[in-house]
Amino acid sequence: MLDRPAPPDHILIETSGLALPKPLLQAFAWPEVRTRASVDGVIAVVDAAAFLAGKSTPAPPGNPLAPENPLEEVFADQLAAADLVVLNKTDLVEAKALEGARRALARGLRPGVKLLAARDGAIEVDVLLGLHAAAEDDLAVRPSRHDAEGAHDHDDFESFVVELGPQSEPARLIRRLEHALGAHDILRVKGFIDVPGKLLRWALQGVGPRIEGYYDRPWRMDEARASRLVVIGRKGLDRPAIASAIAGE
Repeated sequence: MLDRPAPPDHILIETSGLALPKPLLQAFAWPEVRTRASVDGVIAVVDAAAFLAGKSTPAPPGNPLAPENPLEEVFADQLAAADLVVLNKTDLVEAKALEGARRALARGLRPGVKLLAARDGAIEVDVLLGLHAAAEDDLAVRPSRHDAEGAHDHDDFESFVVELGPQSEPARLIRRLEHALGAHDILRVKGFIDVPGKLLRWALQGVGPRIEGYYDRPWRMDEARASRLVVIGRKGLDRPAIASAIAGE
């Protein structure tokens, strides 16, 4: 991207929700990169409802940076590396609970890190860009539980793909997914569905108990219409049982 005749002014890197940010920051310290690009800032997005339910870390008033399981460790590392934290989906929680979440998160942030509330991820671009944090230059103040472990291979998590045929009734698929999410240790499910008779593909996202689907764009002429879902969870998922439940077998 930097070698283009007209390189971009900003490159927004959206990592996996299970990604550790520090190894990526270290890559920007490489000599061939640091002379041409800098990390303007690290932005962490927190699901307010999931946080309050203790899905990613102990629910307030506990210390959000006291990891007890692999998911909490990743969450803690992401907060520790952040220059800006966006507490999203605030419309799904009550005002009093939201204030408790804000206080619990703020206690674990580095000095100077801002915490913003949002709904539907709506934040002005001028707020998100232009932080000038040069995050690759101060890695020492961004602690990670994995600093002494070298590269982290994410052995604590796994993912697999469920292949489905055309789905004429998306609502029935959602009900099957709700059952699978409740019965297994699934963290997330996402993918695209072929709905017969529709020119648009159906995008599906599931986090915790919430599942949503919407038509995002037309199927391209050069792509096969197919229904595929990626299932992400903690190590030890019962893949055959989950696939059968989603397929309705």
